[in-house]
Amino acid sequence: MKNLLLGFAAAAMLASCSLTVPVGATSNSVGSKVGEAGGTCYLSQICLGVDAGIAAAARAGGITKISTVDYKVDNLFNLLVTHTCIVTGE
Repeated sequence: MKNLLLGFAAAAMLASCSLTVPVGATSNSVGSKVGEAGGTCYLSQICLGVDAGIAAAARAGGITKISTVDYKVDNLFNLLVTHTCIVTGE
């Protein structure tokens, strides 16, 4: 029983999830610039100073014509959740 609990605890400590999904695309050509904006939330609810918006990502990459927008979430047991908006364009 003790080994089973230790095995479960070890598997839980190593588990995490990462997901990237497309949000949108425009008719603009895919550019060479990439901008990212995001932040980390704690306990899945406490997000202090997080700006994972499209405008913030475009500003970070110096993008004025947006081509594609992707959204990425990294989750570690809902204790640490990182949100990232990824924008490409010119």
